[in-house]
Amino acid sequence: MYVRDAKNRDEAWLLDHIEAMGLDETAFRSRDYVIAVDEVDNVKAGFGRYRVHKTDDGEHCELTSIGVLDGWRGQGVGAHVVERLVSTAADEGFEVVYSLTDEPDYLAQFGFDPIDESELPERLRERLDEKREGVAPEAIPMRVDPDRFRVPERLREAFKGAAAAPEEDEPEEGAEDFGIDPDEATYKYDTGR
Repeated sequence: MYVRDAKNRDEAWLLDHIEAMGLDETAFRSRDYVIAVDEVDNVKAGFGRYRVHKTDDGEHCELTSIGVLDGWRGQGVGAHVVERLVSTAADEGFEVVYSLTDEPDYLAQFGFDPIDESELPERLRERLDEKREGVAPEAIPMRVDPDRFRVPERLREAFKGAAAAPEEDEPEEGAEDFGIDPDEATYKYDTGR
């Protein structure tokens, strides 16, 4: 399993999963995303976005649209996506990374702290309002200093052996699934029963 930058050819896959998960796709650009990929089967397992807001008072970094596909959850995929995004922000010189999330407990395990809305730069306060009116009514602002970011060891270990959970077998459909009583049904053709 590894995390790589998204490519243009990933755009349709990203948009499909962002929509399916009900995530924020505002000002979508595939090049802002990273994708977790299973190196054995080349299957995409998760993704996230690093978004820079350029304002008159400087630039601000926001992590958004972080998602992990169902069969891959609980295996450190999201942790490594977030780690890659925070690392990118640090490499770009950001001393603070923000996230406007309705999953604060998830980000808190990495060192993100909740903050008061008044501590947000103006553009991010506007974004918080947009998210609350749209995809995340319960969103709260959080931030982390990239130097304080940590992935818990249990998630780092889980990521090393991450594998898609086996899909549950669909039960075989029977006459009852279609509202037919098989003991009383008559058939157009003689089935020899």
